[in-house]
Amino acid sequence: MEGCLFCKIAGGAIKADVVYQDDRVVSFRDINPQAPVHLLIIPREHISTISDLQEQHRELVGHIFLVAGKLADQFGIAREGYRVVANCREAAGQTVFHAHFHLLGGRQFGWPPG
Repeated sequence: MEGCLFCKIAGGAIKADVVYQDDRVVSFRDINPQAPVHLLIIPREHISTISDLQEQHRELVGHIFLVAGKLADQFGIAREGYRVVANCREAAGQTVFHAHFHLLGGRQFGWPPG
């Protein structure tokens, strides 16, 4: 989608600290990390929010979580634990309207999240 920051990152028009990419997703370091490991995993396809996911995205969502597990292992947070978070719309804290998943780890998290 024209003008979408994450579409531009996925397409290579804007530089990011990319740690993983394949034909379906791109993962890069968050520019405002909330944990020692804070990566974003985005689909290459523009999907505005997780509420916009459809039945045809079932395999994509599964792939995103498999990538999250591989990255957690690669970054050394799989054994102690990590969090995968998706914010949906403004009230939940979504600021970029391209569905994305935060992979966070490397510190102790509390509940409920603040």
